[in-house]
Amino acid sequence: MPTLRSWIAGGFAALAVAGASPAFAQSLPSVTIGGGLQSSYQYTDRDDADGTNEFLLNSARLYVNGSATKNIKFMFNTEYNGTTNAIGVLDAVAQISTSSKFNLWVGRFLPPSDRANLYGPYYSNHWGVYTDGIQDGYPFVATGRDNGVMYWGQFDRLKVSGGLFDGKSATGQDDVLFAGRAQVDLWDTEDGYYLNGTYYGAKNLLAIGGAVQEQDGDVAGNVDFLLEKKVGDGGAFSIESQYNAYDNLGGYDANYSKSDGAYILGAWLFSNFAPRMPAPTMLRSASTRVFERSMILSLNSSKLRQPAQPASTTVVTPIRNVKPSG
Repeated sequence: MPTLRSWIAGGFAALAVAGASPAFAQSLPSVTIGGGLQSSYQYTDRDDADGTNEFLLNSARLYVNGSATKNIKFMFNTEYNGTTNAIGVLDAVAQISTSSKFNLWVGRFLPPSDRANLYGPYYSNHWGVYTDGIQDGYPFVATGRDNGVMYWGQFDRLKVSGGLFDGKSATGQDDVLFAGRAQVDLWDTEDGYYLNGTYYGAKNLLAIGGAVQEQDGDVAGNVDFLLEKKVGDGGAFSIESQYNAYDNLGGYDANYSKSDGAYILGAWLFSNFAPRMPAPTMLRSASTRVFERSMILSLNSSKLRQPAQPASTTVVTPIRNVKPSG
């Protein structure tokens, strides 16, 4: 009997053959290719020596999206890690979609988790994402992803997702890892599975979500909230908040089997500097945040500690086996 991995590989091979067939050449959209990068300048003022100046390429990504048939699609995304100088696979997904209510994904992708993981560092509302020791401490294989199978569906204002994932590669334990999430959009809706940290005034958004992951009785979960309201001609203000709890699953500090914490983020977008925000799709190109004003207030529990690394590296570099995401 073929294993899950061999089945996935066979599925991708079938997609490639179908995509090359002339029968689909005139009826299917072209393969879409996109990209993005994050760079930074870092100055270190030392007491015992001259200061250092560094111009860093933190991350660069290549996005590939396409269709094999009307209901069978694929997504393949890669990332260059500036810290390790290596290129790795972000997403490699075979997708079966018959409607917004039925979507089946198989491969490597972001499992159901908190909003911060589902928008990643390229679509967050602030630069120093994943530096508060709270967001997105769920276990992962690479950059927040895991290998598995998942269903997700959108029912007007309600979006649900659930799946089974390879627990051993994420946590070292043989048991399958379950992940599930539900989100309600009380104002405008967010289409698609992956999310944004901000829509730059393109939506009036009031979204409340929650997620849970479980493996052999160990649990991690969160509730998250995002309010974004249009102001004037293209301006917007947003409030984002999240509470996470880790009970022997995930977390940021190996010295604590249990930890929890919360944060709140406020941001104001001035209308004169508001970038144009395209409608979100499964393939999203990176955009530059211009004149952003944001503030984080971290409300950490006494059991939770901040990661030691600076923001310029934690954007793309895992600490132990819990991550900064993508």
